[in-house]
Amino acid sequence: METKTILTDTHTHLYSEEFDQDRNEMIQRAIDAGVLRFFVPAIDSTCTESMYALEKEYPENVFLMMGLHPTYVKENYLEELQHVENELAKKKFYAVGEIGIDLFWDKTYLPQQQIAFKKQIQLAKHYKLPIVIHCREAFDEIFEILEEEKSADLFGIFHCFSGTYEQALKAISYNMKLGVGGVVTFKNGKIDQFLEQIDLEHLVLETDSPYLAPTPFRGKRNESSYIVNVADKLAQIYNLPATVIAIRTTENSKAIFGI
Repeated sequence: METKTILTDTHTHLYSEEFDQDRNEMIQRAIDAGVLRFFVPAIDSTCTESMYALEKEYPENVFLMMGLHPTYVKENYLEELQHVENELAKKKFYAVGEIGIDLFWDKTYLPQQQIAFKKQIQLAKHYKLPIVIHCREAFDEIFEILEEEKSADLFGIFHCFSGTYEQALKAISYNMKLGVGGVVTFKNGKIDQFLEQIDLEHLVLETDSPYLAPTPFRGKRNESSYIVNVADKLAQIYNLPATVIAIRTTENSKAIFGI
């Protein structure tokens, strides 16, 4: 009988080189903290083998996505998209991600990012999988494509949601859950100011580790065990026990990923 409350990290880059020195210990710390489900997004073809190795080592805990991250959309993006397509045809994945548009660093490849985003949404529909959206300074561009692609079989997670209340409602209207991570604990994170107006059924927890560590670890390497701090912050916002936050957000993750 499961007595421990299960937390789900819906977005963690466990294969990141930042964990090369202590990956197993870091994963064990998370498991000890009750984080028993790790959903691992792809970046590009260079991370595929290390993702497969993680899945093999932690078959009960690690669940993989396949996709091309928007900041890795470069001259060779068609080859990279072909890699995504080939892998999806070969084995079981739990989402197409992380995909989307990022205009923070560089706008050079916006047209290619738009093509890649659309193509991967269509792959997700073909395989009846959710999408996991990366959006940075690109809400209008993302929503434009979601509007074109919206349908009953389009669903997923708006990863690391950092928009306004209106943008949150719009994301939800496209069958997206909001991925809430360390940003909710930041003084200038802003989303904590309206989250209580959004029903908990629309939220999932994530770390995006090794990035975006929650307070009090802000600026340091993030890891999946710190999702406890995110759950605690949501418990304050919703005035609910942290165990209820853990249970409800894990249920929401099951609704998206199907497991």
